[in-house]
Amino acid sequence: MRLFTAVWPTEDVLDHLDLALASVRGAPAGSSSAVRWSARETWHLTVAFYGDVPDGAVPALAADLAELAVGVEPYELALRGAGVFSHRTLWVGVGGDVETQRAVTRGCVEAGEAAVGVTDNRPRDRPHLTVGRVRPGSRPPRRRSSRPDRPGQRPDLHGSGPEDEDVAASLVRALAVYEGPRWLVDELTLVSSQPGAGRGGGPLYERVQRFALGR
Repeated sequence: MRLFTAVWPTEDVLDHLDLALASVRGAPAGSSSAVRWSARETWHLTVAFYGDVPDGAVPALAADLAELAVGVEPYELALRGAGVFSHRTLWVGVGGDVETQRAVTRGCVEAGEAAVGVTDNRPRDRPHLTVGRVRPGSRPPRRRSSRPDRPGQRPDLHGSGPEDEDVAASLVRALAVYEGPRWLVDELTLVSSQPGAGRGGGPLYERVQRFALGR
């Protein structure tokens, strides 16, 4: 079973993000031909990734995560800003009690090492929620000049400027000022992932077990 631990934003937080992305999706750089947008049901913060875990190791992993969760009091986060990884993966960032989130991440990674013998070596110091991936070779449409600079000069169809930036940079700029409502993180979720089995060929996530935070 392919597993990871996640924090899931509340429905009102996802509603707010959905509305913000609606206007971006409709912009030229965010068109469906340029970006493969993640389905809403996949929006989460990955805390630790464990890969393929044998069924027999799942109970030990769950027990370690439950023990970790008991020692962490609920904390607040908020989605804020945006960025891109490798010029392709678009994400919305996280504000609020990020230090606690990082501590929880370290604990979940250590739980995977102890129970499964797998170390999550991916950088987790920047909590984020992936919203889409730019299709290779996509670029935003280039704006036609309203009039030539000199008599007889043809309009410039390939000029430089903001409209000539790559798709990812255009979308990050559009979402840079985004700030969503705060929510109380009061549980961790162990999730199974089936790549390609979800809507639009994306992953299918199923919540295996939830762990309430605090005593």
